[in-house]
Amino acid sequence: MKQCMDSDNLHRRLKKIEGQVRAIDRMIDEDIPCEDVLMQVNAAKKALNKVGTIILEGHMNHCVKDAIDKGDSGEAIEDLSRIIDYYSRI
Repeated sequence: MKQCMDSDNLHRRLKKIEGQVRAIDRMIDEDIPCEDVLMQVNAAKKALNKVGTIILEGHMNHCVKDAIDKGDSGEAIEDLSRIIDYYSRI
């Protein structure tokens, strides 16, 4: 992973998401009400979406900015457009 993002923060967030997913798995085995399970699924989805947002922001603030500073603005904009298009499909 490029050093344009706070990897410690991302790893910490991903560990928390792993815990959430394991908890959801246990909830299913423990016959927890569906609405409670779905609340936890939604929380995990939101947390994963935040990880994606942090990565996207890091890419814009560092990688894209560096490319623009080096005079590669056209390529940087194309790259950013592809990434935003891909990320918005999630």
